Amino acid sequence: MSIFDRSTPSTILCCLCGAPIAANPSSMCVNCIQTQVDITEGIPKQLTVQWCKGCERYFQPPNAWIIADLESRQLLAICLKRVRGLNKVKLIDASFIWTEPHSKRLKVKITIQKEVFNSTILQQSFVIEYVVQNLFCADCQRTEAKLTWRAAAQVRQKIDHKRTFLWLEQLILKHNAQSKCVGIAEKPDGLDFFFDVKNKAYKFVDFISQFVPIRMKESKELISADIHTSSYNFKYTLSVEIAPVCREDLICLPKQFARSNGNISPLVICHKVSDALHFIDPLTLQTATLSAQMFWRSPFRGIAGRGQLTLYVVIDVILLGPKLGKYALAEVHLARDRDLGHNDTQFIANTHLGNLLKAGDYAMGYDLTSMNFNCNVDTNLDVLKGKQIPDVILCKKAYVDFRSKKKKRKWKVKTMDVEADQNARKADLEKADRDRAHFLEDLEEDPELWKQVNLYREDDASSTASEADDEEFPGPRVRDLISGMQDLNVEDMDTD
Repeated sequence: MSIFDRSTPSTILCCLCGAPIAANPSSMCVNCIQTQVDITEGIPKQLTVQWCKGCERYFQPPNAWIIADLESRQLLAICLKRVRGLNKVKLIDASFIWTEPHSKRLKVKITIQKEVFNSTILQQSFVIEYVVQNLFCADCQRTEAKLTWRAAAQVRQKIDHKRTFLWLEQLILKHNAQSKCVGIAEKPDGLDFFFDVKNKAYKFVDFISQFVPIRMKESKELISADIHTSSYNFKYTLSVEIAPVCREDLICLPKQFARSNGNISPLVICHKVSDALHFIDPLTLQTATLSAQMFWRSPFRGIAGRGQLTLYVVIDVILLGPKLGKYALAEVHLARDRDLGHNDTQFIANTHLGNLLKAGDYAMGYDLTSMNFNCNVDTNLDVLKGKQIPDVILCKKAYVDFRSKKKKRKWKVKTMDVEADQNARKADLEKADRDRAHFLEDLEEDPELWKQVNLYREDDASSTASEADDEEFPGPRVRDLISGMQDLNVEDMDTD
């Protein structure tokens, strides 16, 4: 083969500097091309990024705030999206150059390629400096301005005590449902729960509906509007009303509901409240359940509540046989505690508390011989006309002997951080303290209640303490309490 047949690369001289180079369409060396052409032209070398010093998030246009660590992929993506002109070149590489964290400067080294002249690819690296600008995001601005909420759940119950809300408070704390609230305010008839997102308010209302029968109405208030983009800013208010019926209330059922539930007696006791109302006839042990939807179709109130309870002394108990769970039908002989030593008035009544009572015990009940009912307020009382009404209806056992010992409780409960009502009077505060004391007594006396909430052990309570004196008292034992209360925000609600 001839040496002239071998292909040898042709070399030319650079048209600017005269250096020998391989032939290319521009007839210039790389150094001369870089002096004549700048492929980074139009790409800014200094930019700014916004950083919220409240929540430590970076702003990504048009309206997103993203959490990103220094020199992370998320932060690099935010920086590159701010660079204009990168769509006209080919991005080869991008990386951070280390800077002091407190310098408020970010440096990114970028390598790009671009075609210049005819089929000539030029690659170039350069540094873009970002200045970190401190500001507050919209959420933090509302927090600083005390305008944090976008939705409010106004929970109300129109009764003369707050035992239901004290019970709800313990359930909320147990399931940590208050963590989504940005604020809780106390009102005369209930509590206001504030949220920064509407969906959180709806989830909270759904949570409450699992424990008490409620109905909800939604309303919204226009805060601002942009007619050019048709965007509107609303504040939402969820008005939640809890059924005005509590445990141990004396109820007169509507005639239609009583007939549809096995013709149960209209005069019943509410023995349980959940997402529905549960009633029991203390004279026959017949039960009935009323769902929240059915209750709000024709709502009613109890004809007597805790404030009308009378203390009785049990003289004798005769079991009659029928049983229903923890209840048993019995005939009891009893007398009012206030009558002892003054007269010999006694009563004979049937009760569902046969398994719980014995001679010498105390019981709380309704004295129907001395109670007056307003038929104009409760129209359901018409169904009682012509029927024989018992003199006494017992609703629960009382532990007077144990209460008289004034023993300090071995447990405490946690409380929520609630903004107090500024317009509350001294009488209202005293009444709230009494409601707390009554709630703790109810919690202590009913195992079904205290087993559903978190009770925290006192610091000085010992699991080896003698409990022989309290064998008949159904209060929680030390072994059932949660330890480590010093690590929690626990407030003593005991008023003893």
